[in-house]
Amino acid sequence: MLTRLLRLIDKLLNAIVRVGAWCFEQAAYQLFLWRISIVGLIALLASMALYILRGGRAIYAVTAERSRAMMARRAEQIAAQAAQMPDKRVVREDPLKAQNRALSLFTVVLLVALIGLILWTTSGGTAARSVAGNFGGSLPIIPTQPTPTPLPPTPTPLPTATPVPDPLRISGSLVYAARLNGRENLWALGLGQSQPIRLTNTPTDDRDPAWSPDGTRIAFASRRGGSWNLYILEVASGAITQLTYSPGYVGAPSWSPDGQFIAYEAYEGDNLDIYIVPSDGSSEPARLTYHPAPDFSPAWNPGGSPVPGRQIAYVSLRDGNPEIYVIDLDRPLEEEALRLTNTPEIEEQLPLWSLDGVQIAYHARINGIDLVLVRSLAQPNAEPVIIGRGRAPTWSPNGVTLLFALENGPNTTIVSGLVSGSGAAATAISVSGQISRMSWTAQPLPESLLLSGGAPNEDRPLYVENVEGKRESPPYYQVRALNGVSAATLAALSDRVDDSFVALREAVLRQSGIDFLGALQDALWTLDRLPEPGQPRQSWHYAGRAFSFDRNLVFNTPIAPIEVVREEVGANVMWRVYLRVAETAQNGQLGEPLKRLPWDFASRSLGDPQIFEQGGRTKAAVPSGYYIDLTRLAEDYGWQRVPAGRDWRSNFPSILYWQFERRDGLTWDEAMLELYTQEQIDAFLFGVRLQPTLTPTDAPSARRSPTPIPPDAGN
Repeated sequence: MLTRLLRLIDKLLNAIVRVGAWCFEQAAYQLFLWRISIVGLIALLASMALYILRGGRAIYAVTAERSRAMMARRAEQIAAQAAQMPDKRVVREDPLKAQNRALSLFTVVLLVALIGLILWTTSGGTAARSVAGNFGGSLPIIPTQPTPTPLPPTPTPLPTATPVPDPLRISGSLVYAARLNGRENLWALGLGQSQPIRLTNTPTDDRDPAWSPDGTRIAFASRRGGSWNLYILEVASGAITQLTYSPGYVGAPSWSPDGQFIAYEAYEGDNLDIYIVPSDGSSEPARLTYHPAPDFSPAWNPGGSPVPGRQIAYVSLRDGNPEIYVIDLDRPLEEEALRLTNTPEIEEQLPLWSLDGVQIAYHARINGIDLVLVRSLAQPNAEPVIIGRGRAPTWSPNGVTLLFALENGPNTTIVSGLVSGSGAAATAISVSGQISRMSWTAQPLPESLLLSGGAPNEDRPLYVENVEGKRESPPYYQVRALNGVSAATLAALSDRVDDSFVALREAVLRQSGIDFLGALQDALWTLDRLPEPGQPRQSWHYAGRAFSFDRNLVFNTPIAPIEVVREEVGANVMWRVYLRVAETAQNGQLGEPLKRLPWDFASRSLGDPQIFEQGGRTKAAVPSGYYIDLTRLAEDYGWQRVPAGRDWRSNFPSILYWQFERRDGLTWDEAMLELYTQEQIDAFLFGVRLQPTLTPTDAPSARRSPTPIPPDAGN
């Protein structure tokens, strides 16, 4: 009872502290606004007073000179009159002095009226203008979240509000690749449809769709033949023709404006480059780029002058960061390619030309937020226009609107935004799965496709959790041993999540050729195990809902079995883990080449203080070979990666790229009650003598081993 009372008091105090902090923050903000308003008013009055004084000084100098001349002439007249009438004394006021008194009184009245006018015009608007002037340019306005625009410092005519066009009111059809149940397939959405139509339903991936210029065919990448190659789908008939026959990797097709050629990315000789092939396959592909760094994601310019279609944009890592380049097909020299972006801290992806060939849309992650941007080739040094939050943009047939994908958990919302960047983004439609790429044509979907209903829309679940009945009181469930899995701790998980782990393990083996999850570092933690330094007590390992692989695999040489890429997601630092496929499958049978620079944790031990303080650096080159995205595969089975701790740069155990969790919307307390009683949890948290922990069903005996020490621990 005392323990529960202490917990209640602790929660109450936390609530009071949060309310107090919020009140203090609001009060400080109001004081800040008052200070800005008062300073602005004082500055305005001071400038007006200085202007008036300068003008008055000039007027005074002129009138004083004239007054002295007039007074001199007046004195001469009086002297002459006195000489004529020596016996009469006349006392008369100088009329110039009376005129000066009247002028001074008028000046005072004018100044009072002017000050009153200034006070009346500045009251109520100064604060707003001051805040807008100081902060209006520092925070970008994202169209997907419209906010009231502050008034400009000087009055200007307000623009007429233009409604955002609904992209689905424009005739045409959309094709996209969506990931559902662990694989990507093609879908189409036409004008007036309430539901998309499935175009492909294969056990392998179909992705990177691109409409032909006439809107009758779709080029896409697929590994339905064993390795990645290009295929062309005749939309009306449903016939599919294979275009390339590479034993390695081929992807990301882009049509020429006349539909005669297709540019694409291909991995040949441990190098990712851009190639061009006739769309009818009548001749061998021609290589366009030769740089040893990866070149990928080509986009053929549909416009341009005087001859359209003579430029191809692509992404390259040749300067150590994903940047967009434009190469001229009339002079295809890579050293003369135009570097359109130059942002070392930002990764630009998926460039796409406007129909007139003047602008390029792309997406990039900036400050942890995925944004769609548009950049003009006429002004390559100008800042790009932010269209909205999202990724995978595609141009509307009229070139006025962009569609892009906004991820919403396992689903995607397709939204639109004006190319000008003005106005709010309008929701178009919500679809299932995560969209990787879209393409838009002005042509409607053929009647034959609409009548057929497309490919069968059937998917088998990746796994089924077989859970024994829930008990009436905690612990509600039990833990299950992971057969055939070794771990430094108990090789067991909660009965609520063990089947998904088993299915994930099989999928990793199937897609990489390696039983990577058959040997874990950690799974279930017993309550007598202490967390690592800097780690919270509420670890999900205690709840049987987390697993970790060997963190030191990233340091293996000369070839590490895993590569880790750093990602900014919101305010968190996240890690994407890529697993190298078996050496026997490095010919392209499994996986695909990397397109991102991994993080170099070993550089923390080089002795450079700056590198150590930032937790490492990106590697100088992309490792060669084929990999699978382990993070994405784990998400397919419900296992999520873990954000790095705030101290990850200095505390290696807080990096956590090796850990995956499955919470299923539960709090840590709720998850713990599935395996323990409330008394056991309280004893674990508050240091009361622990009761013996029950051994998991069919679980092996616990084996403790010291936590692996990273190579930089002694530095």
